[in-house]
Amino acid sequence: MVVLIYRWRRRHLSMYDTIEDFLQRNNNLMPIRYSYSDIKKMTRGFEDKLGEGGYGFVFKGKIRSGRYIAIKMLGKSNANGQDFINEVATIGRIHHVNVVQLIGFCVEGSKRALVYEFMPNGSLDKFMLSKEGSAILSDEQMLKISLGVARGIEYLHQGCNMQILHFDIKPHNVLLDENFTPKVSDFGLAKLYPTDNSIVSLTAIRGTIGYMAPELFYKNIGGVSYKADVYSFGMLLMEIMGKRKKPNTPVDCSSEMYFPDWVYDQVSKENDTELEISMEERKLEKKMIIVALWCIQMRPSYRPSMSKVIEMLEGEIESLELPPKPFLCPQGIETEDFRETTNSAYSSGLSGDSLESNQLLSNSNKGD
Repeated sequence: MVVLIYRWRRRHLSMYDTIEDFLQRNNNLMPIRYSYSDIKKMTRGFEDKLGEGGYGFVFKGKIRSGRYIAIKMLGKSNANGQDFINEVATIGRIHHVNVVQLIGFCVEGSKRALVYEFMPNGSLDKFMLSKEGSAILSDEQMLKISLGVARGIEYLHQGCNMQILHFDIKPHNVLLDENFTPKVSDFGLAKLYPTDNSIVSLTAIRGTIGYMAPELFYKNIGGVSYKADVYSFGMLLMEIMGKRKKPNTPVDCSSEMYFPDWVYDQVSKENDTELEISMEERKLEKKMIIVALWCIQMRPSYRPSMSKVIEMLEGEIESLELPPKPFLCPQGIETEDFRETTNSAYSSGLSGDSLESNQLLSNSNKGD
């Protein structure tokens, strides 16, 4: 028993030392540091819980100015505090309209908290379909949201003095403010790299199954780079269209049918009837599908940059070429294995748990 207690204390002291060392070395870049007493006051004793997960709990609070905030109370970490450090090191030093703002943090003994701006409309996945199966937001709203997400990712890739790769772009990690302005959130898996790094090194795969770029699994198709986020964004777009444009077939989106493959066939044949696209929606939705198909190309070199993605989404459909048909799997990999992995992005409710990370929740989960 004594040995177990010693090991527990040593492991946790190491985590706290790691965090404190990081904070001291980057003191000039940090947002506000709050005490645990401040956190309790801002949440009124943690009375309004917004959500919970493997990472801990999220509570609604208010700072002195009257601004509402969301406070993520981190629980036990298996990453030696790296998830906390990742969040503070990335969004703690940047400001962009399409990236969630980290207002402050708390590190006090075993207590760790992250203080964010509050997003009253919750996460994007809540607005893809209503419980009755109909679209909640219009196609124009979805395009506007998609453009905002693309601009947020593009800023992470090119707008900072360091290249920030998110590695977990998905609807759960896109939060919406009161005006439905999208904000990229949850940087627990993010990595910082020099801006001139085209290929990066990773010690472990990271992300959410169904949104993870194939090069994270299969090294024979290209190195890991910012194009991994491009792939995830493409899967996000594909999910939006998959939720809104269900295949009119008795076969569901499982291993028997690869949805991007089906969509590609409909677009290439200009089969708008099966896609259920009305005259006024046709160009807009087809444009989003074509952009998504470019983003999910198997080889990273075939995918556009996020700057190009923005250009395509803002442009006219007539200027877009249909990309090569997405491969089902890299050469030498069993087709069914890869197909099943990819299809998990828009079957069984989608948006599963991240590998090595947890989600930043908002009040959209309250009462679920």
